[in-house]
Amino acid sequence: MNEVQIAQNDHLRGNPEADVVIVEYGDFQCPYCARAHATLGALREQYGERIALVYRHLPLAMHPYAQEAAEAAEAAGAQGRFWEMHDALFAHQAQLAPGQLPLLARQLGLDGGRFEEALGAGAYRERVRGQAQAGKALGAHGTPSFFINGERYEGDSDPDLLTAAVERYL
Repeated sequence: MNEVQIAQNDHLRGNPEADVVIVEYGDFQCPYCARAHATLGALREQYGERIALVYRHLPLAMHPYAQEAAEAAEAAGAQGRFWEMHDALFAHQAQLAPGQLPLLARQLGLDGGRFEEALGAGAYRERVRGQAQAGKALGAHGTPSFFINGERYEGDSDPDLLTAAVERYL
């Protein structure tokens, strides 16, 4: 069994020593990831610091805007706003065309020039691709794919099923 560990450069929301750490390989254009985003937010509200989330990129080829949206999240992360962009991308999932991304960045108060320069240069393309390749090597071929406390979660992102899985670890 491949165990998933928290890496030093991971985007972590919560305490790395939490009782439950959920690593998600996701795609910002995936409707199932959007549903999971809401569920994970509810779990964090319910369990607080007992749960930590890690987000890693797995943009799917069927979603034409997913790669650039992932790069936009990384560009925001370089300005200390990864999770804000992460949440905004899911909140505005129907507006992920590349021309919309700078608007989101400005709404979040990011340095627009720096953001657009990073996207234009493909500064985070390899980071996103590397995370996707690592996820695929672990068996994450669709999105969302979850690893809970290092173990592959094989269930659906349905709120009831995901909540039940988390509760088994608590």
